[in-house]
Amino acid sequence: MITPMGTRDELRVLVLAGGLSYERDVSLRSGRRVLDALRSTGLTAELHDADVSLLPALQADPPDAVVIALHGATGEDGSLRGVLDLCGVPYVGADARTARMAWDKPSAKSRLREAGIPTPDWVALPHDRFSELGAVAVLDRIVDRLGLPLMVKPAQGGSGLGAAVVREAADLPAAMVGCFAYDSTALVERYVTGTSLAVSIVDLGTGPEALPIVEIVPRDGVYDYAARYTAGLTTWHVPARLDAAVAARVSATALAAYKALGLRDLSRIDVIVGEDGEPRVLGCNVSPGMTETSLVPLAVQAAGVDLGAVLGALVERAVARKG
Repeated sequence: MITPMGTRDELRVLVLAGGLSYERDVSLRSGRRVLDALRSTGLTAELHDADVSLLPALQADPPDAVVIALHGATGEDGSLRGVLDLCGVPYVGADARTARMAWDKPSAKSRLREAGIPTPDWVALPHDRFSELGAVAVLDRIVDRLGLPLMVKPAQGGSGLGAAVVREAADLPAAMVGCFAYDSTALVERYVTGTSLAVSIVDLGTGPEALPIVEIVPRDGVYDYAARYTAGLTTWHVPARLDAAVAARVSATALAAYKALGLRDLSRIDVIVGEDGEPRVLGCNVSPGMTETSLVPLAVQAAGVDLGAVLGALVERAVARKG
């Protein structure tokens, strides 16, 4: 699976972590783990924040490659990747255009739907339209069209921030207000009861491969920010406790989503398997977490490979793309 290029000791890598998003603390935890993993393989790696000192540093002493451990808009909306392209610095992960599309959940879901990949029905509502059209009338129509329960989440955002499950129509207004605190557009999606799964996809040059599926079992039933990053609030099963045929469909669906969205190197595809046994894609992450409770490292470990070896091989691939 992993075939190093043999030049690892000559490469210098910059790990970007921190930023100014709501997910800064999580990003710093991811960055430190990525840093340690890369150094364990013999790479020279440094940690750098995404602040005003970044561009001068890139110009004065450009690294051979960048690993983006930034979460939230800075790491996932494509803008930083576009700046790295302008600087001629290669990086691991999706390119700027793809990241920009994947970051916007309604756009990503539309692309999935066009490709024939199942994803729950949804509506995207900007705050301004929500107010102009009348909140009560809009919410009534949403419930009529999508039914209950519903999942409300920011159209652009991660780590479960601003997300809420709505089981009663009376709770929908408060969920919308909470969502608008994190983004100007809310994605309201039909909630699918079932098994929550994460499929990490890695491509080391021989085509994308699905790693062992991670099953997510939050103690309180909702995989929100606290459940993701607080020890003891979530149980993970790797590989997921799925029938072999269902697991095969989940992996195939995740790979199809990866290809339809134009992803690259390493991404995480979030999937729900409903009571009918059919997988539906909820979204993707182009800069997945690498903390002690994150899902990609769990999948890598279950695959029997070393996280540093995977990241090192991806760095080599990024450098080769530039060459």
